[in-house]
Amino acid sequence: MSRFAKLADKPKETSEPRAITSEVISSSNPPPSRLGRKAISGYFSPEMSLALHTCARRNGVNLQALMAEAFDDVLRKYGESPIGG
Repeated sequence: MSRFAKLADKPKETSEPRAITSEVISSSNPPPSRLGRKAISGYFSPEMSLALHTCARRNGVNLQALMAEAFDDVLRKYGESPIGG
């Protein structure tokens, strides 16, 4: 007997459709770790993503800290003051 056999015998529910509730994330109430911060994102190849995540793991930092360090290096390269993470 198939493990799905019981599902085929079940009658379909004919009751009123149920309302689906979803949690709405309010941008006016961000988590404390995001207060005073702004998201910066980009689209990169899977290879770049893997390389960055691997580098972060090997150096014992998270991806955000690694990216902050990289952005500071770019700012220094172009004569700007580094901001820090």
